[in-house]
Amino acid sequence: LLAAERPDVPIAAVCADFTKPFTLPEITDEGTRPLGFFPGSSIGNFSRSEAADFLRGSHQVLSGDGAGFLIGVDLRKDPATLNAAYNDAQGVTAAFNLNLLVRANRELGADFDLAAFRHHAFYSEDEGRIEMHLISLCNQQVRIGEHHFEFAADEPIHTESSYKYAPEEFQNVARSAGYSPERVWIDDDCLFSLHYLLADS
Repeated sequence: LLAAERPDVPIAAVCADFTKPFTLPEITDEGTRPLGFFPGSSIGNFSRSEAADFLRGSHQVLSGDGAGFLIGVDLRKDPATLNAAYNDAQGVTAAFNLNLLVRANRELGADFDLAAFRHHAFYSEDEGRIEMHLISLCNQQVRIGEHHFEFAADEPIHTESSYKYAPEEFQNVARSAGYSPERVWIDDDCLFSLHYLLADS
């Protein structure tokens, strides 16, 4: 669709796992500088060491003089704000979390009873991350394919972590991965940041 709307822009689709090495097609004009763009705040779903590994991998993909990377990063903020966001009154995040059990039932042949689990998310200030869990509401047994698992009442399943960064924290991670932080943009409420990184040669 984008290629049809912008025939003047060379576009080539790549099907790849962005956590593993891959090669970009040669479609840029000579003398142009490659720029990677990783929007949103998905890097927060990596642990800090995994985030550094991802950035090192992107550095290899974005080879060339003056290559840059534009990446969104969620900021550390007031714990009450984060806890409210991940335990929203509308139940959107809870439904998102419980959907993991829906998919396990559909795709793995599991027999999770969604009514027997509840969503629980909290911010760990020491770790600088939101942790999302599904809490078993009773003693129960769950089948996943040919395997059976016992859950005690109040036993959690840790489903996701979402790491938050102060700007200088993320810049230090970027430096460890071979980037020079060039610029950071932060919204007026200090909720989100956008970093422009320059790949070191």
